[in-house]
Amino acid sequence: MNQDRLYPDQDTAITDAAAQWCMRMHDEDCTAAEREAFLAWLAVDPRHEVEYHAMVEIWRAAEQLPRHAPVIELHPAPCRRSSRQAWRSYTSAAVITLLALPLVGLTGWEQGWLPNHYQHFETTNQVQQVQLADGSKVELNLNSELRYTRYKDERRVTLVKGEAFFSVRHDSANPFIVHAADGYTRVTGTQFNVWKYRDQVKVTLVEGSVMVSSDGSNGGYRLDPGMQASYRRGDFEPELAQSNDYGNNLAWRTGKLILDNLSLAQALPMINRYLDKPLQLADDTTGAIRISGIFNIREVERLVSTLPKVLPVYLTRNKDGNTVLNRISPAPTRG
Repeated sequence: MNQDRLYPDQDTAITDAAAQWCMRMHDEDCTAAEREAFLAWLAVDPRHEVEYHAMVEIWRAAEQLPRHAPVIELHPAPCRRSSRQAWRSYTSAAVITLLALPLVGLTGWEQGWLPNHYQHFETTNQVQQVQLADGSKVELNLNSELRYTRYKDERRVTLVKGEAFFSVRHDSANPFIVHAADGYTRVTGTQFNVWKYRDQVKVTLVEGSVMVSSDGSNGGYRLDPGMQASYRRGDFEPELAQSNDYGNNLAWRTGKLILDNLSLAQALPMINRYLDKPLQLADDTTGAIRISGIFNIREVERLVSTLPKVLPVYLTRNKDGNTVLNRISPAPTRG
C-alpha cells in the first residue's frame, strides 16, 4: 500500500491511537467508561481530534464499497467537530486503519473491497486545481466537494456537491468511476465535466468517451465528444443531447457563468449553485421567462439584485427567507 512519507514516532503513535479509538467509538459494545476515556484523550492534544476526524473520513470511504463486500455498521461517535484541514496526509492514516480492521483489513485490498489511497477536497470561494493519487487532474468549481478512493482494480470519485472538470490519466486496467446522485460516469482516460446541484447531474464530454448510468447499473449510455447526459436522482435513464455550445458549460473554468437564451426554470439551478440561499420561482409563467448574459461566478448575488432591471420580474421573500422571482403581469390590452 502507498505511503507518501514517513513521520516521527510521536505522530505515528497518535495515528495508531486515533485508529483504535475510531474502531472503539463505532463499535456497538463501546462502554460509557471508554467514551469518557476517549474524550479525555481528545483533550490532551489538539492533534488528537484532528487525526481522529481524519480517521472518520477514511471510514466514510466504506460508503463506496461494492454491495458484495462485508458490511460494517457504523454508529455516530460522540465527538466535537474539528477543523477540516488535516495536519498531515490521510494516506498513512488509511494504511493503519485498514490494517487494524480484523479479517476485512487483511484481505480487503486483494479482494477489491478496501482502498489503499483516499483523498478529500473541498472548495469555497475559489476555483482549485488538484491532482489525484493516480496522476489524474481535477479542477473544482466554487463550493464543490469530492472524495477519491483508489482500489486494486478501479479508481472511484464521489462528487458530493458542485462541479468538477476531470483530466483522467489513461489506465485501461483500472477504470475511473465518478459517482454523482445515484448515477455513475465510467471512463479509462478522457476529459469531461460533471455538474451536480441537489439531485440534478449533467455530464459533458470534451475528449475520449464515457459511459453514463443514471441508476447505478453497470451498463450505461456511451457519450462521444460534444455530447451531454443529464439526469435526476431516480431517473431510469439519462437524457442525452448533442451540444454545439458545450463550452458554455465549461465557462466556469475562466470564472464565467454563461446563460444563452435559457428559461429561468433552466437557469435557476445554474445560478443557485453560487448562492447561499436558492432563488425560487413564484410559478411556471415566471419560469418561462428567458434570460441571456455573461456573469462573473463570484458576483452572482449581484446578478439576482439586477434581474428586475432586465426582466419583467420583481423580487419578494418567502417565510424561509428565500428570494422569490415573480412575473410582472402585462398590462391589459384596450379593446
